[in-house]
Amino acid sequence: MDILFWIVFGLVAGTIANILDPRPSRGGILGSILLGIVGAVVGGYLGSSLFGVGVTGFNISSFVVAIAGSMLMLLVGRMLTDDSTTV
Repeated sequence: MDILFWIVFGLVAGTIANILDPRPSRGGILGSILLGIVGAVVGGYLGSSLFGVGVTGFNISSFVVAIAGSMLMLLVGRMLTDDSTTV
């Protein structure tokens, strides 16, 4: 049952991150779930090591950390896959 909760948590966090991002999403619902779960892991790690705040369960601070991590993952992903070259 914990896996189902993490999928729902990831879906909500990833969807909110996609809504906050001005560029259109290309990943669909599965991309939002993966983005949210990876964002929660990355945000939890960085948040706990830098600020002492991590993903500790299903609460507001965990969602904020997961959304911030998801936004960071969106930014990094776009930096790595941006194929607009300026000459």
